[in-house]
Amino acid sequence: MATVPAALIHSLEQLPHFDKEAFIAVHAAEEKVTSVRINPVKFGLEDVAHFSGVQLTNTNPVAVPWSQYGFYLPQRPSFTFDPLFHAGCYYVQEASSMFLEQALLQHGQLEQDQKVLDLCAAPGGKSTHIQSLISAGSLLVSNEVIKARAGILKQNLTRWGAANTVVTNNDPQHFARLAGFFDIMVVDAPCSGSGLFRRDPQAINVWSEDAVQLCCGRQRRILADALPALRSGGLLVYSTCSYSAEEDEAIADWLVQDCGMEPLQLEVPAEWQIVTTSAPASGPKGYRFFPDKTKGEGFYLACFRKKAVDDTRYKTAKPEKASAKEVAALATWLDTSQLEVLKEGFLYALPAHLLEAYSMVKANLYVQQAGIRLGEVMKDKLVPDHALALSGLLHDDVPGTDLSLEDAIRYLQRQDLSFVPEKRGWQTVRYKGHELGWINALGNRLNNYYPKELRILKQGGPDQ
Repeated sequence: MATVPAALIHSLEQLPHFDKEAFIAVHAAEEKVTSVRINPVKFGLEDVAHFSGVQLTNTNPVAVPWSQYGFYLPQRPSFTFDPLFHAGCYYVQEASSMFLEQALLQHGQLEQDQKVLDLCAAPGGKSTHIQSLISAGSLLVSNEVIKARAGILKQNLTRWGAANTVVTNNDPQHFARLAGFFDIMVVDAPCSGSGLFRRDPQAINVWSEDAVQLCCGRQRRILADALPALRSGGLLVYSTCSYSAEEDEAIADWLVQDCGMEPLQLEVPAEWQIVTTSAPASGPKGYRFFPDKTKGEGFYLACFRKKAVDDTRYKTAKPEKASAKEVAALATWLDTSQLEVLKEGFLYALPAHLLEAYSMVKANLYVQQAGIRLGEVMKDKLVPDHALALSGLLHDDVPGTDLSLEDAIRYLQRQDLSFVPEKRGWQTVRYKGHELGWINALGNRLNNYYPKELRILKQGGPDQ
C-alpha cells in the first residue's frame, strides 16, 4: 500500500481542489491503471481490438479523453511477450502524460512544419507522441543528457520508425548554441516524483522536502539554459510528475516574471476533471491531475509563448553524403528520391528537405542517431540495419515471412528458428503484418539478426 508522506500531504492542503481524504484513499487502494498510445502509422483504431476487452467507439470510457491515440486497457497484458509492442505499433504510456497532445494541438500550429525540441526525452513517451502529431515536414530533436538513457530513447524511436527524428545527448546549456532555432520546446522536467507514488511505491522512499527544493533548482537551471534555443513567439510546454507547488506553480511564476514568457491557457472540458490552477504571483494557468479525479497518475502541465528576441546565428556543417554507388545499392530496398542518404560509418536517411536544419543540429550538438539507419554497403550490396525493417520505407516486394506468435517470440528472444522461408537471402519477419526485423536464409541454415541488445531475456511466453 502506498503511504503518502505526511509532509507532502501538508504541503498540498492549500492547492485548489485538493481533497485530502480522497487523495489518501486512492493511494491506499493500489489501483493499477494501464494505458497505451497507438502508433497511427502502424496501428489503426480498428487494430486496438488486439487488446482484449477494448471497444472502438469514441464514447467508450476506455478511450483516454484528451488523446486521439490513447486507450485504457482493462488489465495489464504481458507487453514483453507481445510482438506488436516490439514492432512499434504502440507505446505503453501513463494516461495523464498524454495531455501534452492538447497543448500542442491548441497552441503548436501543427498544420505548419515545425522544429521541435523534446529536451528531457528519455525513455521516449513524449517524443513518440510528438512525432505522431507533427507534420511529415517537421523535425523532432529528442535530447537526453544521461548517455545510458539516451540509448533507451534511441531504441524506442527506432521502434516507432520515423525518419524525421534526431536523438542528441547534450546538457541543456549546449542548446544555447542554437539560439532561436526551435519553434516548440517541450520540457518534461526531472522532478521529485510524487505523482508516481501509485505506479512506483519505491518513489516514496526517495521523496523528501529537501528533494523538492533540489529539483526546483535543477528545473530552473534546465529552463534557463535551454530557453535561448526557443525562437521569439515559440511555444514552451513545461510539465512534471510532481504535485509540489514549488516545482509547478512556482516555476510557472518564475518563467513569466524572470524569463519573459507569456502564459497561455488551454480549453479543458469540465468532465475531464483536470484541475486548473493559477500561480500565485503572476497568475499563469497550469493543469494538474489528481488520481482521485482523473484516471491516471499525478501530473502538471503549463504552456507559454516566448516574448524575448534572440540572435539566430549558428554554425552549420555539411554531413557526408553517400556515394552514387552506395545509393544505387539501395534501389532494390527503398525509394530514395525524397530522402538524403548520408554516411557516418553506416548509411542513414533523412527527409531531403530537413538536410539544412539537420546540418545545424549536427554542427552544434552531439548526435547519437539521425533519421533511419539503413545499414552498410559491402561488396556493392546492402547489409540492412534493424531500423530499416521497422521504418516503413521498404519496397512492398522486399521478401518477408509471417510468423506465428510462438515463432515471433522465439525470434525476439534471438533463438534458433526452425521454419523454412520460401526465398533465400535477406528478408524481414512479420507478425500480423508488422515487421519485426531481419533474417538471412542461407539454404541449409537461417540466421536470426534481431539485435542482441533488444532481445527478450525472459524465457517462456505470455501465459507463463
